[in-house]
Amino acid sequence: MGVGVDSAEMWHRCRLAPHLTRFTGSSRKAAPLSLTPELIHLPTAVMNVSQSFLRQAGRLGSRQLGRKDIWSSKFVKCPACRQISRTARRAQQPQPGDDPNFMSIVDNPPVLVRAGRKRHGPGLIVLALIPITAFALGTWQVQRLDWKSKLIAKFEDRLVRDPLPLPPQIDPDAIKDFDYRRIYAGGHFRHDQEMLIGPRLHDGNDGYLVITPFEREGKGSTVLVNRGWISKKFKKQKDRPDGLPQGELIVEGLLREPWKKNMFTPDNSPQTNEFYFPDVEQMAKLTGSQAVWIEETMEPDLLKSWDREARGIPIGRPAEVNLRNNHTQYIFTWYALAAATSIMLWMVVKKPPADIARRVRQNREWS
Repeated sequence: MGVGVDSAEMWHRCRLAPHLTRFTGSSRKAAPLSLTPELIHLPTAVMNVSQSFLRQAGRLGSRQLGRKDIWSSKFVKCPACRQISRTARRAQQPQPGDDPNFMSIVDNPPVLVRAGRKRHGPGLIVLALIPITAFALGTWQVQRLDWKSKLIAKFEDRLVRDPLPLPPQIDPDAIKDFDYRRIYAGGHFRHDQEMLIGPRLHDGNDGYLVITPFEREGKGSTVLVNRGWISKKFKKQKDRPDGLPQGELIVEGLLREPWKKNMFTPDNSPQTNEFYFPDVEQMAKLTGSQAVWIEETMEPDLLKSWDREARGIPIGRPAEVNLRNNHTQYIFTWYALAAATSIMLWMVVKKPPADIARRVRQNREWS
């Protein structure tokens, strides 16, 4: 009948089993010495064999390992014993389930938790301001379009009216109420006080605008007349005798408000007779004229324009409103930008983060 293994035998088997291979042959892969059932039935024999192998392992280990202790950490512990010792130590520690107030993860309701940090910051605020600003600018351009359309309509209504005789004395403050109004006046040009504004382009050609004081008959004041454009090669008066009419004549044109200089236009240089923009006040003081600006008009005729250009005769402007009105394009641009950025903002806000939100059961003690 079988006899159980006592604690001493079990200890020897666990401690010596990994090293029995060393003493069963010269080959490294030799099979370890196994304990047969006969040894299990003979406790005394097992003890003797174990002690004999222990002494041999001690003598051999001393020579091979530099006389280190045979009971050093080189021996591998038995996995079964190691598992038993861990379980014993773990059982002695307090467990969360021992607490009567403990709530497990399964007992908690599911909570939506967004993993990772927030994706949106100042960039989202900037992106949100773009459609708002674009929409506001588009609305402003709608108002500008309404204002410009009414202004052009008012000027065109003045153009279709019959021309008025220019009064002898003109109130400068009343000119804005007669802007683009057709007028006529009689007198003669003062070519000795002529001024050229340029450079100016006309059909791709470089040239100048001819500004000549017009001295009226009787008690009428002298006014400034923009006669039109001439080519650059006719800058000197001696090269364009046909462009210098003499004697009394009738001038017909448009009464215009004084021009306003922008920040990109250089200042005029009267000392060198160089003018870059029509500064009506300055030119009137230089010529002793009244600050009244008249633009001479002519019928739009291509052949007549070519003949005038070849002879050095100024080419006048047509009697029409030449105000730019691009507000419709601006409205479309700003509203399209507002719509596009609004879609982008919606896509950014609705797009899930890289670490998707997960529905988990989270313990309150972990938060």
